[in-house]
Amino acid sequence: MARKADETSDRRFVHRVLIVLGLTALFILAWQLRTLILMFFGAIVVATVFRALGDRLEKLIGCRPGIAVALSITIILGVAIALIALFGSHVAAQVQTLRETLPAAWRAFEARMGDLGLGEQIKQLAESIRAPGGSSLSAFAGTVVSIGSGIADVIVVIVAGIFLATQPRFYLTGAVKMIPSGKRALALESITESEQALRLWLRGQLIAMVVVGLLTGIGLWALGMPSALALGLLAGLLEFIPFAGPLLSAVPAILLALAVSPDLALWVLLLYFAVQQFEGYVLTPLVQQYAVDLPGVVLLFSLIAFGILFGTLGVILAAPLTVVCYVLVKRLYVIETLHTPTSIPGQGKD
Repeated sequence: MARKADETSDRRFVHRVLIVLGLTALFILAWQLRTLILMFFGAIVVATVFRALGDRLEKLIGCRPGIAVALSITIILGVAIALIALFGSHVAAQVQTLRETLPAAWRAFEARMGDLGLGEQIKQLAESIRAPGGSSLSAFAGTVVSIGSGIADVIVVIVAGIFLATQPRFYLTGAVKMIPSGKRALALESITESEQALRLWLRGQLIAMVVVGLLTGIGLWALGMPSALALGLLAGLLEFIPFAGPLLSAVPAILLALAVSPDLALWVLLLYFAVQQFEGYVLTPLVQQYAVDLPGVVLLFSLIAFGILFGTLGVILAAPLTVVCYVLVKRLYVIETLHTPTSIPGQGKD
């Protein structure tokens, strides 16, 4: 009997060791494929946009879901292609001008600070934020301007998003089947709630991006800034990244203005400050009436955490990732595990 008990104990120990080794190997594999996993999440975000517009079209014109999604994909891609055809060459020219002008603008800024006796401090600042591999601040600024230039990755994400949008039930069913049968209903409910919250957040963010981009571009044009269209587009795109995006979009504009005159740089700084004040105190409260509001501290530390873990792609997708994680933590941990009633972001909104 004692020998059988020892053999049973040994088998349990070996079984547990194998489970630990398997989980460790799975974690290492996931870490090695973290960029691919983030790209897959990006495809989910794209599919959510297609599905959201498709559902609206289905209600408006009363067509079948498949036709509504096909129309949604056609409309969104058609509008994007039309905008590129209309403004692509102009924006590309302004971006190229921006790339060529920023290094000179930075040198002019260093010269002005040197006249004020701050040249050494500015050089130390530039060294402290030197990009990996020894690139200078001007090269980093060029990288900021060219965010989104990974054309191949973007195409993969869009194509994957189209597949997910056209057959959501197929992929959702396959994912749920990998969960124990007793928890499948809960998993399906959690995924549905996460999708609803993500849709609402994306809708609110799209409104903010369009308004901020328009206000910034028009304001810079009124001030006589070069490359106003490109800078406005940059401000709108970087509005997708909370906290860091507005700061990153303001840096090249202020540097360019400073190369012209300190007075223009001051007006540009005031413009960006005014736009952000309008966005924070007027636009955001209006949008959040029918969108998702995340606690600022949660969003800030999530941005830092995802940036440390996943780099630039993690920063770009930090906000939608936080929305999904926030919903899942509330549903699966606070409500189901702790049995504490709490509201789920996006509930009761449409």
